[in-house]
Amino acid sequence: MTALRPERESDTSYGQQSYGVPGASEDWSGGAYGAAPRPEPQPYSPEAQARAYPGGPGSQPYAPGPQPQPQPYMPQPQPQPQPVPQPDPYAEPYGAGAGANVGAGAGEPFLPPADEETVALRIPDPLPSDGDSAGDPIAGSRAASRARRDGPASGGRAARRKAAKRRHGRHGGPAEAPAGAPAREGARAPLSRVEARRQARARKPGVAVVASRAIGEVFITTGVLMLLFVTYQLWWTNVRAHAQAGKEASSLQNDWASGKRNPGVFEPGQGFAILHIPKLDVVVPIAEGTSSKGVLDRGMVGHYAEGALKTAMPGDKTGNFGLAGHRNTHGEPFRYINKLAPGDPIVVETQDEYYVYKMASILPVTSPSNTSVLNPIPTGSGFTKPGRYITLTTCTPEFTSKYRMIVWGKMVEERPRSKGKPDALVS
Repeated sequence: MTALRPERESDTSYGQQSYGVPGASEDWSGGAYGAAPRPEPQPYSPEAQARAYPGGPGSQPYAPGPQPQPQPYMPQPQPQPQPVPQPDPYAEPYGAGAGANVGAGAGEPFLPPADEETVALRIPDPLPSDGDSAGDPIAGSRAASRARRDGPASGGRAARRKAAKRRHGRHGGPAEAPAGAPAREGARAPLSRVEARRQARARKPGVAVVASRAIGEVFITTGVLMLLFVTYQLWWTNVRAHAQAGKEASSLQNDWASGKRNPGVFEPGQGFAILHIPKLDVVVPIAEGTSSKGVLDRGMVGHYAEGALKTAMPGDKTGNFGLAGHRNTHGEPFRYINKLAPGDPIVVETQDEYYVYKMASILPVTSPSNTSVLNPIPTGSGFTKPGRYITLTTCTPEFTSKYRMIVWGKMVEERPRSKGKPDALVS
């Protein structure tokens, strides 16, 4: 039964203008859109279906195709369960809720640095139940370790503050173990008083150790003192003696220029002449006497003028002018007199004259008691008659005073100071 509906412009125009066929209407009895009449339905048959649709299901007889072969079962890898990240109990007050500080990603809290008071005032999360621990073994182990470390979360603010102090220690020191807590792995049990005393006695050094240490310290101290003494003798005495000798020579020349010193008898230790040995570059004052402390140790050479060892002065017409000086230490003016050769000049400068001697002979070794070397005609010098001689005496070998070395010279020129320096000093 066809339903009634009002006519519309679109329907009328659609029926009239369908595919350009004028006068077409909606009446299906005359064919759609004014076409030829609809054919009558025919009964189904495979032959007719094959003729109507070549290549269709009825065109060729049915033949079963190849069946797929069953494949062996291959187990697929199962995804491993990932641990569920547990929220930090101290991050909840700063969660991603309203007014929270959010980090780079959504829901990532930004926690400010916390001090001990802040940590003490934070309320930790309640421990998970057995079911939660069984479901999440990681969370259960964390909760168990937190429970062993912190103890039960009970009490008010004071209790939490004490727990924080036990965990972090006072003033940054080692943490205090809570009462009843099991000892940590590797911690040593406190020693008893008897055991502590026994260990203290065992650590105390014995008598032999103390004695060996004392002897070693004595040896070290002795070695240091000897080293200081050697340094003083070989270096500092020379420095001081050179300074004293130079000062005495300068003062002597100034007195000569000003006329303060006159020739005559001199007091022990008083300088009266200057000795020049050009080959050895020696310029040293000559003082009266051979005292070690007053003359020789001050870097000067001494004139033998005491008792049986009294010798002549340079101005005497005949005689032997005998001098003594150190070979080592205290200025060591005679250290290299063994290098003098016959003919080398030795000059004695006084207030009015220059006395020039030529080195004649040397006696390398003799006894300290051999005073004959200072005679007016010295024994062993090779001189056979009276004359004006000079004798230089010093210790030998070096750094000892066991023997004496003797050098002799003979005067060859006497020159007044008014005529200037002799050729031996000028050249």
